Amino acid sequence: MLDRYTSMQVFVQAASRGSLSAAGRELNMSPAMATKHVDSLETRLGTKLLHRTTRQLSLTDAGREYLQACQRILQDLEEAESEVSSQQHQAMGRLRLNAPLSFGTRFIAPLIPEFTHRYPLVEVDLGLSDTQQDLLKESWALIVRIGHLADSDLRARRLGNCPMRLCASPEYLKKHGTPNRVAELSNHNCLSYSLSSAQRGGTWAFGQDGKIQVPVTGNLMSNNGDALLAAAVKGQGIIYQPNFIVSEALASGALVAFELDHPPLDLGGLHVLFAPDRRLPLKVRAMIDYLVEVFENSPCRPS
Repeated sequence: MLDRYTSMQVFVQAASRGSLSAAGRELNMSPAMATKHVDSLETRLGTKLLHRTTRQLSLTDAGREYLQACQRILQDLEEAESEVSSQQHQAMGRLRLNAPLSFGTRFIAPLIPEFTHRYPLVEVDLGLSDTQQDLLKESWALIVRIGHLADSDLRARRLGNCPMRLCASPEYLKKHGTPNRVAELSNHNCLSYSLSSAQRGGTWAFGQDGKIQVPVTGNLMSNNGDALLAAAVKGQGIIYQPNFIVSEALASGALVAFELDHPPLDLGGLHVLFAPDRRLPLKVRAMIDYLVEVFENSPCRPS
């Protein structure tokens, strides 16, 4: 009979990486052996855990439930073994943390050296992406997320606010004038962020709930806030970005912020998301507490 612990590891890796071959490589076993481990679990449980095709794997309904259970069990075992072997209650092991690209580069990556100095037995795996990540499916321990949170079983700690700012270079505003009303944006070159639902379809959203839709046009759209920032600094047009993107340019005078007759959209704040486990691993609790401490004076707030 195959070892059930190893079979759970294979299943979790296969669900995360999308193939049994990749799971086998991660665990130093052949694809055939990885397949046997998953077959063994399905036989024991009497149900299919994975839909398998020649191109991809996908979880069945039973597989999704079993994946969460396996992740909890494996985390508990890893933590128990670590605590017993060290004879101390220390945070240790690999910690997978995901954050948005620009925010993570500016504010999360610079925090890692101090964290690993405090917790030298923790290895941080930092992933940066502006596409929304699935914490459980992609095996992240923590995800830093900006915006309103969708209903889910995940737990969250609020880290700070993320106000939106309207900005342009002094040169642009001198040449084209500073708008005073949202309706006047239609007379300006507006540089839009393509991953935001509030800046798609030729409109920008204003008001706390985003219900004020303002038609805009512009000659640049990008899926990266830093690209829009660079263009705005060079005088290309107006950008509508979170404070953390533009704060340094505002402080240096490279950009000027202005307000209109309706407030900017309320993004919903900055949060760190984590699994709904009753007993989180020490390394996860340590990082959550560290982020709350650091962001007490959040860089997301207006300077």
